[in-house]
Amino acid sequence: MGILRRTAPPAAVTVPVKAAAGAAGQYGSFLGYSVGTAEERALSIPTITRSRSMLTTMVGGLDLKQYTLAWNGEDYEKIYVEGESWMTRPDPRVTRQFMIAQTVSDLMFYGAACWYVLDRYSTGFPSKFQWLPMGNITTPDNAPPQYFGNPAAVEFNGVELDRSRVVFFLAPDQGIIYTGSRTIDIALRLDQAARRFALTEVAMGYLQQTEGSEPLSGEELAELASSWSNVRNKSAIGALNASVKYVEFSGDPQKLQLTEARQHSALELSRLAGVPAYLVSAPTSSGMTYNNAQEQRVDLWIWGAKPYATAIAERLSMDDILPRGRHVEFDTSDIFGKAEQEIVQEPAAVPQGASV
Repeated sequence: MGILRRTAPPAAVTVPVKAAAGAAGQYGSFLGYSVGTAEERALSIPTITRSRSMLTTMVGGLDLKQYTLAWNGEDYEKIYVEGESWMTRPDPRVTRQFMIAQTVSDLMFYGAACWYVLDRYSTGFPSKFQWLPMGNITTPDNAPPQYFGNPAAVEFNGVELDRSRVVFFLAPDQGIIYTGSRTIDIALRLDQAARRFALTEVAMGYLQQTEGSEPLSGEELAELASSWSNVRNKSAIGALNASVKYVEFSGDPQKLQLTEARQHSALELSRLAGVPAYLVSAPTSSGMTYNNAQEQRVDLWIWGAKPYATAIAERLSMDDILPRGRHVEFDTSDIFGKAEQEIVQEPAAVPQGASV
């Protein structure tokens, strides 16, 4: 447990930063903002949308804390200090949840995210930020999908930004629109096939002439089918002579709608997003289900949200954002209910179908 200690808050005086030439007409003008085409395609898939919603909601709802490290002779001890004003609301025009959620979303889809410094304290450290969507960002010296470090140049809608005012976040993995392009494409094609089946009227059966009866022409067959349909629409009872029999349609709608293939696709998409399959109702082959809401939150945090939260916290702890020796972390007490280090055992599991 860290020793609580408060220090004097930073100077409240801020120094407005003038926009770089040509950039002022780009950032802050929402008409020029856009969502990348690949991101839009991915978000049209319910499993991806649900995964993104859970991850962004979890991280976006957490408070930011600031601490320093002190050596107590055996280990480093966290000493929490008063946070900077921007830790409550990095951009005064929007909520912190919105800004952090959008940052997590960009890290998930693109493997990177971008903030722009709007104002600074009199000390020179940033005091206000604005989130810039990665769909508008290009990095000429380090094109995605693989970022090898902080890019030297960052452009927004083709206009180069003042690099000293850009806070570039790097995810631990490549964005899913790159690593999962094939998986996303398969899911979209399966959905399109299911949509075609849903839009196509399937006959409940068909009329067939019996062997030995006099063959009917195409016109006569059409008239016979139309008459049969009209009778059945008016009455549940129909009548046929010995020359014609009714054959009921015996196809399996689940196969026609590719239900099994789409369920497997949902499982693959949950793996792609890093979210436990059972949280997005994707079928698993383990035959196990979890029986505790607390353990579900822990699973979502450890396997899905923590990598992005750590990427954000460590970037905000760097020396261009905070004085050396200061660190930022997310307050996870709402997730664990107690200190994270005290959660030592794996989540319990029960056989599928058991009482939960």
